[in-house]
Amino acid sequence: MAQHEHEIEGAAERRLADCHPHHRILFDPVPIGPVVAPNRFYQVPHASGMTESNPRVRAAFRGTKAEGGWGVVSTGAVSIHPSSDDSPLPYARLWNEADIASHALTTAAVHKHGSLAAVELWHGGAVVMNRTSRLPPLSPSGVPWAATHIGFMGQQRPKPMDGRDIDAVLQWQRAATRRALDAGFDIIYVYAGMGYLGYEFLLPEYNWRTDGYGGSLENRTRFVREMLEVTRDEAGSKAAVALRISLEELRAKASDHYESEAHGVVSLLSDIPDLWDVKMDSSPNDCGASRFRPEGAHEPIIDFVRKVTDRTVVGVGRFTSPDTMVSQIKRGVLDLIGGARASIADPFLPEKIRRGESDAIRECIGCNICIASWHDGVPVRCTQNATAGEEWRRDWHPERFQKTPQPEHVLVVGGGPAGLEAALVAARQGYQVTMAEQRSDWGGRVLQESQLPGLAVWRRVRDYRVWALSQLGNVAMYTDSPMEAADIAGLKADHIAVATGARWTTHLYSPLEIPSSPLSAARVFTPDDVFADRVAGDRILVFDYDNYYLGGVIAETLGRQGAQVVYATPAGHASAWTFMTNELPYVYKALGEQGVEILTTTNLDHFDGTRAQMRNLFNDEVLERQVDAVVIVGLRLPNTTLYESLQALQASGDGTLASAHIALVGDALAPGAIAHAVHSGHGFARGLLCDPTDLYRRDEPIGLPTPQPVFTEQ
Repeated sequence: MAQHEHEIEGAAERRLADCHPHHRILFDPVPIGPVVAPNRFYQVPHASGMTESNPRVRAAFRGTKAEGGWGVVSTGAVSIHPSSDDSPLPYARLWNEADIASHALTTAAVHKHGSLAAVELWHGGAVVMNRTSRLPPLSPSGVPWAATHIGFMGQQRPKPMDGRDIDAVLQWQRAATRRALDAGFDIIYVYAGMGYLGYEFLLPEYNWRTDGYGGSLENRTRFVREMLEVTRDEAGSKAAVALRISLEELRAKASDHYESEAHGVVSLLSDIPDLWDVKMDSSPNDCGASRFRPEGAHEPIIDFVRKVTDRTVVGVGRFTSPDTMVSQIKRGVLDLIGGARASIADPFLPEKIRRGESDAIRECIGCNICIASWHDGVPVRCTQNATAGEEWRRDWHPERFQKTPQPEHVLVVGGGPAGLEAALVAARQGYQVTMAEQRSDWGGRVLQESQLPGLAVWRRVRDYRVWALSQLGNVAMYTDSPMEAADIAGLKADHIAVATGARWTTHLYSPLEIPSSPLSAARVFTPDDVFADRVAGDRILVFDYDNYYLGGVIAETLGRQGAQVVYATPAGHASAWTFMTNELPYVYKALGEQGVEILTTTNLDHFDGTRAQMRNLFNDEVLERQVDAVVIVGLRLPNTTLYESLQALQASGDGTLASAHIALVGDALAPGAIAHAVHSGHGFARGLLCDPTDLYRRDEPIGLPTPQPVFTEQ
């Protein structure tokens, strides 16, 4: 036995031969109750938009993370009963045998690479509206979640739970635990966070009960304790039991017997779960965008947990730096480094640290386009990692690339996010790549936008790709190189990617909810003018119907420069789509700090150089503001002049481009978010080795042989 252990230790040491000595602690095995995590990298539960409708997509997505070295890989929220129905938002289920088979694909994919598989069993309580099941939501005291955003509003109010309801939920948790074991999970969660049922029992604002489940802190923890106990009883020694809990509100509450109610809850339950998974309460705080929340922002709230319990603790903080991870471990904040967004941006982050290749990490930029995917009800997207969600559908692997049998010449014109991604993937596939950028530096819109307040981290999109390209010997990169069609023809490239981006326009907005005619007047500007520092004036109107981050950031920027700023939008909120990315509350805070006046449901009609005439979109009330300049953040149009010239030259029949494959990519094809541009560039390059018209494989749910009830009580 001693010899065998010595051999194992020797093999582990060899695996870490290239790892920086300071980072080796991240690869220590960590016991979690009856199971052992092979290292400290823990992909915590996070939504993926991949429900039982996409079991193979989901399995490949999670399995790729295990392949990349994440020692534990978790599901997102998995409903234990139809009374926890979050539709139309995507959610997973463990209701019947078909669901077991669906999740078994994921556990098999995770176990294949030696990682543990965790399942986040979940009951949404009063937060879910049960729109499909049409069952009354459950709540400790009938207190509803009065959501203020239309996507979460509903007219079904919750039922106050009686003793039979509590017993039923405990039974559902037990049955779901049994199914989770049958599906092969190693760690089984009880969820008491982010407004869901367990959390509702803990917080007095939700819990008005006067029985043994309400009132004192001890009573309010009883339901969570019982959920843990039935999970433990059913799991036995087959799986670890984890508690995921939000601590922000509880830590802010005073307690007669503890430093805070958060300290009290952890103390009262300290020895029951094998693992504490600690987090924040609201999604904008828990999964804060990098624009407003730095790496490691959770620490001031969750730093006490490991001092109160001797059980294993995992937490998150959008960790991308291995030095920050090591610091959290050595200072006793965490035992396991949790990653959600970081594991999406680079599933191979742990493996790259193990190999001593930290420079090669594709770091998360904290833009939260992944979270917007869940709000949109679709499989996860990522700005940094175009392969996220495409592992099975398109057979895209984040680190492995098919090699071309013929090293043909690929020319990429334009060095923005789409061009950089197209060049990198083409080069990794073995093509000879030439890049030409008309500006003096790489990055395109990323380089411009990352100069604005809070967006500096977004420069990682540019920096990672420029660095990765510099490591390859089959790439030639040229800045200060504007290209005409004749120049391109002279290079005799086999494939030409035209990544010339898009331009902002001064088009106004029609009540038909489409752009209307341009506003042609002096001192009318676009974001391109902001980037070029051409906007001036003491009083500036920012009119935004792009509705994402940029209009709000520009208003904040001009305010910081000393201008008196009015922000107007036809939407119901400033930077309305940032609700999808968890930024909206902080957008309002940032604009408020700069004294920006916000006008919603407001359209711009006219600007004469000194006066902007606006009108309420719904009641036609006229509003006027005296301003010196207007910045319109609305319509972008693709820059296709070069592409059209190439097409004309190819069609002319002179033979210079006769056999060339010419394609638009990124914003030049169709303007969108940076994530869309990167995905487009990636798709162009992958399409060089396959039929680009074969879009993707369609997944199918795993069904039961014969129809059965949606849920069978056990």
